[in-house]
Amino acid sequence: MYRKRARGWLKHIDFWCIDLVCFQLAFMISYVMRHGYANPYGLLLYRNTAIIAVFVQIFTFLFFNTFHNVLRRGYYREFINTLKTTMIVMMIIVFYLFTIRQGGTYSRIVLIANTGYYWALIYLFRNIWKYILREQARRNVGRCSMVLITTREQVRKTLTKLIERNVNEYQILGVILLDRKEMFGEICGVPVVANRDTAAEYLCRGWVDEVFIDVIPQKDMAGSLEEIMQVIPQMNIVAHLRIDIPEEFHGQKRELQRIGDYAVLTMSANTLSIRDALMKRLLDIIGGLVGCMLAVLLTVILGPVIYLKSPGNIFFSQVRVGRNGKRFKIYKFRSMKRNADALKAELAGQNEVEDGMMFKIANDPRIIGSEKGPGKGIGNFIRKYSLDEFPQFFNILKGDMSLVGTRPPTEDEWEKYDYHHRSRMSIKPGLTGMWQVSGRSDIKDFEEVVALDKQYIEEWSFGLDLKILLKTIWAVFQKEGAR
Repeated sequence: MYRKRARGWLKHIDFWCIDLVCFQLAFMISYVMRHGYANPYGLLLYRNTAIIAVFVQIFTFLFFNTFHNVLRRGYYREFINTLKTTMIVMMIIVFYLFTIRQGGTYSRIVLIANTGYYWALIYLFRNIWKYILREQARRNVGRCSMVLITTREQVRKTLTKLIERNVNEYQILGVILLDRKEMFGEICGVPVVANRDTAAEYLCRGWVDEVFIDVIPQKDMAGSLEEIMQVIPQMNIVAHLRIDIPEEFHGQKRELQRIGDYAVLTMSANTLSIRDALMKRLLDIIGGLVGCMLAVLLTVILGPVIYLKSPGNIFFSQVRVGRNGKRFKIYKFRSMKRNADALKAELAGQNEVEDGMMFKIANDPRIIGSEKGPGKGIGNFIRKYSLDEFPQFFNILKGDMSLVGTRPPTEDEWEKYDYHHRSRMSIKPGLTGMWQVSGRSDIKDFEEVVALDKQYIEEWSFGLDLKILLKTIWAVFQKEGAR
């Protein structure tokens, strides 16, 4: 029977436990050093803080992915990761103490010492545990035995990849070559244990937990492959069949799924778990509600001013292209004159984006009040502080958009897209995104915009969304709104 290996957050549950215990040790040590030999859990404030710390740590582990590639990290990368984890956990705890108005009661010496001891302990014990795991792997403790079934043409390439990527899970006992009758020596330090005539017998009598089958069928070995594929299920040996993936898909995330009666390999630039999707949507709903309340307030203030300066609707709506080509109506406060779309064609020659994939010009004359001079007028004021964007929070609540994503193109811009440009539309469009906080109005090369949007899609995490939102707020206060 196959014991499925832990994936997702369960994969590193041992490191979770180490970090949780280390915090409590650091908490007790720092308290005893400040107040003497007393029980810190006897005081309500300290006991509650210790309990809150557990939930804060779990939140940090889940949403900042602190254990990603933990077994492959060296001492320096572990140093940086543990420092980052410590800072996030302790800053949230400080915020908790500030919120409950107990910051002055809780000992600052205990808090500072707790931070230092927590970082030192998790750095020390993570590295000790990794050393223990490597030693167990070296002695083959707890590892499954695996045999590779392949051909002469594939054997070296496959063995190299298995050995390089084998993260302490398998002991590769040997190789079976289905296209040979004779036996010979070792390949990459792994012995050839059987050929096409002795393969079935070896699997039956030897210590074999699992087999990895990497075979490109050939005419002279059709019978051997058919025989081995028949006997493996009979012996109930766990089998892994390699799926051939074209080179064009090598950078994509992969997941085995079932569609109808078909087993399929699903490939995409990135994947969102149910937890990830729920957290991103929850952030959108919270942000959308807050933004909508502010939009209503701004409507009362800006609405009359916009109408007086340029009679007509105070809101601007336009069809934009969203995720995977889906059309939707985007809403903004109107910062441009009513005939802005007609004027756009006349100003096409002044477009600062060279390839015409977006439209952006300095001192746009279509903006309300622009006749007073560069940067003047209510329209420029609205755009400088990105106030025109607030009605889009209604789009976010509806689900057409997200707080963070890629900016949705107009239909005429979409028609000009080449194949690789479309990649930026594989997620929901956002109110802000990677390229806006990496230069905002200063970026004039659309290919650079696409590159930054693709980087966001490939590297997405909940923590990255929070980082972009904070940078966006800072940029707005620095008056770096869209032109």
